[in-house]
Amino acid sequence: MSNPIHKVLIIGTVFPEPASSAAGSRMVQLIKAFSAQNYQITFASAAADSEFMVDLASLGVEKVSIKLNDESFDEYVKTLNPDLVLFDRFMTEEQFGWRVTEHCPDAIKVLDTEDLHCLRAGRQRAYKANEEFYLDDLLLEDVAKREIASILRCDLSLIISTYEMRVLKEIFVIDEALLLYLPFMLPGITPAIKAEWLPFEEREHFISIGNFLHEPNYQAVLYLKTEIWPLIRRKMPTAQVHVYGAYASDKVNQLNNVKEDFLIKGRAKDVNEVMGKAKVCLCPLVFGAGLKGKLVDAMQNGTPNVSTPIAVEGMREGLTWSGFVANTPKDFADDAVKLYENEDMWNKFQANGTTIINQLFDEKNWNAKFISTLKRLNQNIQEHRKYNFYGAMMQHHTQMSTKYLSKWIEEKNRV
Repeated sequence: MSNPIHKVLIIGTVFPEPASSAAGSRMVQLIKAFSAQNYQITFASAAADSEFMVDLASLGVEKVSIKLNDESFDEYVKTLNPDLVLFDRFMTEEQFGWRVTEHCPDAIKVLDTEDLHCLRAGRQRAYKANEEFYLDDLLLEDVAKREIASILRCDLSLIISTYEMRVLKEIFVIDEALLLYLPFMLPGITPAIKAEWLPFEEREHFISIGNFLHEPNYQAVLYLKTEIWPLIRRKMPTAQVHVYGAYASDKVNQLNNVKEDFLIKGRAKDVNEVMGKAKVCLCPLVFGAGLKGKLVDAMQNGTPNVSTPIAVEGMREGLTWSGFVANTPKDFADDAVKLYENEDMWNKFQANGTTIINQLFDEKNWNAKFISTLKRLNQNIQEHRKYNFYGAMMQHHTQMSTKYLSKWIEEKNRV
């Protein structure tokens, strides 16, 4: 029988920025779940520090900087000897997974996918080529080959969306024992919280929000400006939309148009403040994957939304949505105007959002499921690995291209 989990090493693509992206918020949720078990947590990343990264020390987490393609990590991880290693997205597992396996073979390897990158990439490719996207197309995606290989090499992968669970099981035929559906883990919306929300008549303006390092968010704002906003303005000539997002580039800022009241606001210092003052959240995503943090922000602040089908994917699970779902620019604009002007409808959608947060994303429920799954896996890790034949095959030296590419770069860097 294995020893209890005590030491956890998280290897991050970047140091988490919960105020900048849903991915950053998700990582902090996982850290808090580990911390509640009194695990000793270390967060390591090869990324540079950021002005906006969370204070890991305040969460009781040790922060460590590591190097890519460098044998110094080998000695580090061997000395730390973690019981569990969490990889932040498959690219991190490609870089460090083989080193963990070599030097800490008993450590449980967990992959947090954040979202299915291959699904997002496939949809993006189809959108830009103006082609229909089919799930079977994923079988031809190079990113899918890398991402699925990473899932197979790990003992468990955290999947944030039920839709993506179905994709993995039905399209890629991944054994469900390797997957754990784990959505956002959120505190409940209480009557006291709702009492603090501004009412319909005190709200104003449309809002759109999203980190602009994420291509789907830029394309959504472009779609909003060129296809949807002119239709809204015809019916509401004085309407304003405030567009927030971290890391706005020049091409984003060039979309600002004061005359049209299409206002690029940049990074929101406090998303709850700006979302809580807005009347309607607009989320016209045209491609993407995973769960949408912006819609969580909207529901947590009592702000109904108008969204595209991709935006709400995996977020309602049979419950009535917290706004309208629209397929075309005309329907989207018509729904946005209708919602902005109809208080009864607005209040109904606000209540729906509270139900969704409280029923689908309850942190106590999902924290308990997450930790119990890890403990059960830890107790049966050898048996679990025995039946993951394809994962063992991926660890075999003939399939370890990531390892030998890294070693080649390591040697090249010595010269």
